[in-house]
Amino acid sequence: MALCGLFAALLALCAWLSFPMGDAAVTLQTFGVFLCLGLLGGSRGTIAIFVYLLLGAVGLPVFSGFRGGLGALLGVTGGYLTGFLVCALVYWLLSVLLPSKQLLAMIAGLLTCYCFGSLWYYYIYIDSGTAVNLGLILAKCVLPYLLPDAIKLSLALILTKKLRRFVY
Repeated sequence: MALCGLFAALLALCAWLSFPMGDAAVTLQTFGVFLCLGLLGGSRGTIAIFVYLLLGAVGLPVFSGFRGGLGALLGVTGGYLTGFLVCALVYWLLSVLLPSKQLLAMIAGLLTCYCFGSLWYYYIYIDSGTAVNLGLILAKCVLPYLLPDAIKLSLALILTKKLRRFVY
């Protein structure tokens, strides 16, 4: 339980380190999510991510830009925040089915997060009456983040392998 709380706090720290980029920001959240999942495993990692989202939902400023509350979860980037939880569930499922394929589980989780974030972005802008197509969504929600997220995922995987023995 203490590790789940510690990693929820780590996710908040990772969110605070952000660099604005269009409607969203490049943060270390994806690094924190994958480090959390890699070190705690699917079940405890999912709990830590859920706790992080719950802390933000009740208003604590744990999201990027020191935001919190339901407004942050329902805003433009809310799909990515929700996507972190679904990403954790996908990681958990794949790590059970394919225990030796941790990188594959992380990549599948990241793609799931992109899907949730992009669909949410689409929903927000379609709801507001703005014309949006798939190319624009990919250009705004996925393409600018591929390289930074690949670096963060790789770093999380490397640190997972180095630090796992200290967690268990």
